[in-house]
Amino acid sequence: MEDDLSEVSVTSGLGTRFIGQRVILYPRLPSTMEVAKKEAQRGADEGTVVIAEEQTAGRGRINRVWFTPKGGLALSVVLYPSMVYLPSLIMVASLAVVHAIAAVTGLQSQVKWPNDVLINGRKVCGILIESGVRGNTVDYAIMGIGINVNLRTSHFTQISLTATSLSDELGREVSRLKLIRKLLVEIERLYLSVQSGGSVYQEWRDSLVTLGRKVGVSLGKIVHEGTAESVAKDGSLLLRCPDGSLTRIPAGDVTLHE
Repeated sequence: MEDDLSEVSVTSGLGTRFIGQRVILYPRLPSTMEVAKKEAQRGADEGTVVIAEEQTAGRGRINRVWFTPKGGLALSVVLYPSMVYLPSLIMVASLAVVHAIAAVTGLQSQVKWPNDVLINGRKVCGILIESGVRGNTVDYAIMGIGINVNLRTSHFTQISLTATSLSDELGREVSRLKLIRKLLVEIERLYLSVQSGGSVYQEWRDSLVTLGRKVGVSLGKIVHEGTAESVAKDGSLLLRCPDGSLTRIPAGDVTLHE
């Protein structure tokens, strides 16, 4: 499938107030996060989106590499939220991805705490939120989203055992243009809902594949084992430990156990 992917095709008639009204599109880029961060530091309009069709040095959480070959999609959105909304950004991003995938492909996906989207237990999307904070002021926040759209994950040994793509799941290619446009609309809708007093917490919590499962949570060299009981409204994982105690974990790398 040949997408007519261009800055104009993404923005034209998008129907958003600000998310995606300015798009910077690169065929190939080391990292959309780095370009978006520079845009934010220069005072770019809120909602500016940096898109790369191929990303060579993308970043995931914990300084991992996020792999975006041709056929994938990497984008970063410049936001200027107040401090109180910062914890909601990961929820907004993950739900926007779940909604966009369902709308464009019909596929149902789930969220693996804290920042992955899975289809049939395999990773199809990774999310990264980075922010510049001074005291109680947020200078900027960058919402980074990477989706495996049209690629054969079996061709890439580094991800073949744990990842999937939309085209792998459907057996056909997906319009990246339609996916991007729907994703930007959903990001804005959810972001504005949060800012107007709404909450995405309940839906996000209900979408988590992690809850009720026995998990291991890595924090550097420390690994917590237990049952993922719930999540707090700030996004922290509430882990029931084998001794019965409840541990609050703000961030970490989760392994789902059988």
